[in-house]
Amino acid sequence: MTLGMINAHPVVHAKKERVARSEDLHSDDALDALDVFDSVRDIKDPEHPYSLEQLSVLSEESIAVDEKLGRIKITFTPTVKHCSMATVIGLCLRVKLIQSFPPHFKVDINVSPGSLADEEAVNKLLNDKERVCAALENPSLRQLVDECLYSNELYSL
Repeated sequence: MTLGMINAHPVVHAKKERVARSEDLHSDDALDALDVFDSVRDIKDPEHPYSLEQLSVLSEESIAVDEKLGRIKITFTPTVKHCSMATVIGLCLRVKLIQSFPPHFKVDINVSPGSLADEEAVNKLLNDKERVCAALENPSLRQLVDECLYSNELYSL
């Protein structure tokens, strides 16, 4: 059903093939952008039965990892400038990273510059621990985040 959607007919891209990585090439256990991308690529969009990868909201190139400084930076691009789900997408990314990687990593999640009308407010919320915790205490919002994170096997296309 497309009633009320801001982007009722998004452009859907094919999923990229997962890269098989040799243990020899990645034996130092250093975290890199591909590790992070593999952990978040299948998050389902809140409005559509497609992954963030399929909608080009997220790509490996939009992720930076600095293992030495313990930083992960993700920049995502909503499909439309007035995306009402940008905050939910960012919360999904944050929750998935918290669940997937050690807590010593500092995570920065931002909207691509110029891609969202209220990018400053969304970026501020997504990078403020207290605001994130408060948002995730809302049962309806938490349920939406959980659906995006855990229903991806139902929507694999």
